[in-house]
Amino acid sequence: MAEAENSATGSSPAQRPLIMRFAARSDVGRIRSKNDDSAYAGRHLAVVADGMGGHAGGDVASAATVLDMIHLDSPDHGDEAGTILADEIQTANSLLSELVHINPKLAGMGTTVTALLLADGKLHFAHIGDSRAYRLRDGEFKQISVDHTFVQRLIDEGRLRPEEAETHPHKNVLMRVLGDVDASPELDLDTLEARSGDRWLLCSDGLNYVAAHAVERTVRETHNLHECAETLVQLTLEAGSPDNVTVVMVDIVEETPDDVSTAAVEIVPPVQGSKPAAAAADSGGKGGSAPNDASQQPRPEKDPVDDGAKDAEAASPEPGSTDPHLGEHLSAEVLREELASRPHELVGAAAAAAESGSIPTVAGRTVARRAATLLTHKAEPASEPEDTLPALRPRRWVAWSVAAAVLVVVAVGLWLGYAWTQTRYYVGEFDSRVAIYNGVSQRLGPIQLSSLETVTEIRMDSLPPFSQQRVRQTVPANDLYDAQRIVKNLELTGTTSPEECPKPSAGPTGSPSPSGSAAPPASAPAPPPPASDAPAPAPSPAPSGASPSPTPTITCEAAK
Repeated sequence: MAEAENSATGSSPAQRPLIMRFAARSDVGRIRSKNDDSAYAGRHLAVVADGMGGHAGGDVASAATVLDMIHLDSPDHGDEAGTILADEIQTANSLLSELVHINPKLAGMGTTVTALLLADGKLHFAHIGDSRAYRLRDGEFKQISVDHTFVQRLIDEGRLRPEEAETHPHKNVLMRVLGDVDASPELDLDTLEARSGDRWLLCSDGLNYVAAHAVERTVRETHNLHECAETLVQLTLEAGSPDNVTVVMVDIVEETPDDVSTAAVEIVPPVQGSKPAAAAADSGGKGGSAPNDASQQPRPEKDPVDDGAKDAEAASPEPGSTDPHLGEHLSAEVLREELASRPHELVGAAAAAAESGSIPTVAGRTVARRAATLLTHKAEPASEPEDTLPALRPRRWVAWSVAAAVLVVVAVGLWLGYAWTQTRYYVGEFDSRVAIYNGVSQRLGPIQLSSLETVTEIRMDSLPPFSQQRVRQTVPANDLYDAQRIVKNLELTGTTSPEECPKPSAGPTGSPSPSGSAAPPASAPAPPPPASDAPAPAPSPAPSGASPSPTPTITCEAAK
């Protein structure tokens, strides 16, 4: 009927809203013992997080971040969607800091985040870390995100070629992540046009082990999203898969009546052999319970949060103690209700946490409300008693925080300084031969800041004394190419730079002398040698100790 009315009036039918069709896949890989990646995909939100921190809590960081963001999967954000997405990631960062404060064993954990939020025909993009976002539009496959890595910074500064990045020893050093280090991390934010027909690939850095052309061909030629995601993961496993790999495929399409009636997708069960993300510790700093232990704890007959703060107080063993499992049960129930309300796919550590009920939140009687608020974003009741939180010791906390910050700054400074030295080269002596070293010739305590790169065939005693002294004192080079140039000059001219090479004498063929005067014609007899007391326009003196035997004429251009 509506279409008939539009035809009668001559107006075009209203454009249907855009949604995401999606597929997600995650695998622990062939080497790692647990999956630190997490991902969520829905009609309006897609996010990939790659946790770090090893056994200390990489899975906790990625799962907590992704689970805190799932409520954004809604079309109701309007013009504020970009701001809401950025604020939500900052909120997740605060949650990670609070988890570390309660359980110091999680210190150092962090996670990357790459997210897309679809609202009102626009894609709001947020990114931090080295997970990646690619877009296929009108036949062009392009990386939209920029890696926040030390190697990428070297490339941006022109100090490293892109093809050298994959073999660089510090290619996995991240410069920006979410975690407990930076209270306000810098995000890459952008608002992009959403077009029907666009295809997006979000992935963790585990996919980097697959050749770029193979990834592009798979995204172009595999029309089914689930098949495409599965193929990319299989290619990673065939490449050895030394890291976890997570892939989210998204197609931007117009909503149809079938999309509206689609039921929610079930939660993906945890990967076999992978440990679920552990729940955070209680306020005493002890580790959270394992999923099986949490399921065996007797639950109170009344939900203390639903009945108010007074009932919550009564449910506790003692007025001053906390129930370490209260936050787990509450947040797991709220989370499952949230996930059941819409179509989605949840994979990786976040799926394992949701399945086991071991949600990484801040446990405890009063703080459990705050955990629920992070998941549901409902206002906390005004009657919340403030004195139920355990009293902190501000001075001791501040002192430890300052000390930790100083240690982190010193450690990062030392690491970056060492990384810089490994981009330098110099020419020196090794076993009476000329050698090229990588690094700088200084030492830092017991640590030698250089390593032997190449030993040449040039013997030290074949060089003039002046050049021998310079080589023993080391000759700095800007890069490996510059060091090789210095070695070539030593081999050809006995000097370390082309400026020191000897000037050619005038030849019998009439070539100009160094002073620029013309040589006598070839038919003229050779002039007699100058008298011993007559000044001769000889070329610049050769370095002392040079061999008196005749050597071929070598120009500075040849030395280069």
